[in-house]
Amino acid sequence: MTSLTLINRATCIFNTLIKLPATKQLVPFFPAYHQHYSVSSKQVSAKMATEKTLPEIFKYVDQNKDSYKQLLKEAVAIPSVSCDVKYRADCIRMVHWMQDKLKEVGATTELRDVGFQTIDGKDVQLPPVLVGVLGNDPKKNTVCIYGHLDVQPALKSDGWETEPFELVERNEKLYGRGSTDDKGPVLGWLHTINAYKGTGAELPVNLKFIFECMEESGSEGLDSLLMDKLKPEGFFDSVDYVCISDNYWLGTTKPCITYGLRGISYYFLEVECAKMDLHSGVYGGTVHEAMSDLIYLMNTLVDKDGKILVTDIYKSVAPLTETETKLYTTIDFDPEAYRKTIGAYKLAHNGVKEQLLMHRWRYPSLSLHGIEGAAFQPGAKTVVPGKVIGKFSVRLVPNQEPEEVEKLVFDYINKKWAERGSPNKMSITAQSGRAWTENPDHPHYQAAARATKLIYQTDPDMSREGGSIPVTITLQEASGKNVLLLPMGAGDDMAHSQNEKINVRNYIEGVS
Repeated sequence: MTSLTLINRATCIFNTLIKLPATKQLVPFFPAYHQHYSVSSKQVSAKMATEKTLPEIFKYVDQNKDSYKQLLKEAVAIPSVSCDVKYRADCIRMVHWMQDKLKEVGATTELRDVGFQTIDGKDVQLPPVLVGVLGNDPKKNTVCIYGHLDVQPALKSDGWETEPFELVERNEKLYGRGSTDDKGPVLGWLHTINAYKGTGAELPVNLKFIFECMEESGSEGLDSLLMDKLKPEGFFDSVDYVCISDNYWLGTTKPCITYGLRGISYYFLEVECAKMDLHSGVYGGTVHEAMSDLIYLMNTLVDKDGKILVTDIYKSVAPLTETETKLYTTIDFDPEAYRKTIGAYKLAHNGVKEQLLMHRWRYPSLSLHGIEGAAFQPGAKTVVPGKVIGKFSVRLVPNQEPEEVEKLVFDYINKKWAERGSPNKMSITAQSGRAWTENPDHPHYQAAARATKLIYQTDPDMSREGGSIPVTITLQEASGKNVLLLPMGAGDDMAHSQNEKINVRNYIEGVS
């Protein structure tokens, strides 16, 4: 497969969308050029991207892949870590950088203010949301594209082989924080537009863009912007489809299209035994220690096999149908390769493929994430923490409502706390987002499937994903239209982890 494959896929998806039931006809459209992409300022005749012009587009992508890598290098170099206020200026800088790139491909843009967030009692400005439009031909379908520009924290000392904010190419892989989540996929859309423009081929659809820089921190302020401002202003009135590229193939070789995500209910479990940290040599044995209480509570949440112990947590899970069961048997997934990729000693559910997929996608899971306030630095520390906060989450699935699950967890924790009989103070809070599913038989999905098969010579797996993208539901509700998740990265990209990467093949061929 050549490095041109996925620009073909993008062209096919765009052209297939034209043929959907909306039956919108095409008229010439020729956006402006820009020197940054090495496009000549001399205009050429606008023409539709047909099979006759596709080879020109493919050649153009091949000739410009180094410049596409360079753009990703620039993006990765901006440490847009949304969860740490000391990087807030970098988050804002990242949004402005992306705004410049959208303008370079001819889009009109606007930075929308979404207010402030309170951190340690101080109001901190949220990064603006970047909104853009390219094309407004009423005879064309309009696709709304969402992506995020912020990243998870990363330090070389965490276990990275190279500096996380310096893009490094090694063995046909591009390593760097944000390379696959989500800066690479976001840039993929720009490269597609660039390839059309560079060859004089006409974009067959209108495009709208929504790019934020707070997704990794709960998309604070975005829901209000979408529902209370953009929707009433008519931004979504002309939108026919919504597309998100913020997830991954199931494996490393076969493409997939995603029609479902789990939701998330994230908990902060706080126990306090004293107003300050204490010396264990002086106070040990004289106080009821908060850490002991917290460990007790967290140990009652899930058993060694991953079964959630919260009472009635599985009661509202959508029943497994015979039709759904059959879907899992045909999906290309190698449990042993999966185990080796993550370095696990043994997989749950005896490594049975169908059970692993079901428990990753359609059943809830509970994970313990960490303890705030406890000693974590290397070396011996004999402190007794005065207050500790345990962090855990439940991944939600269809038919589970966040409010229902929160109540079940709160009731269970309160019951276990009463059984513990500790005199310490305990409190628990939560923040949650719903699960999401879409109909994979919708014309939007079938258009993507046909285009993918044309390029990869295989039917893509129609998959669900274990992760969560809460804005998916908001975009669905704000637009009233079908939402498609079109992955660019591979299943071993290690998003959020050390040595995050995107394969050169996926990045260049995944221009979409």
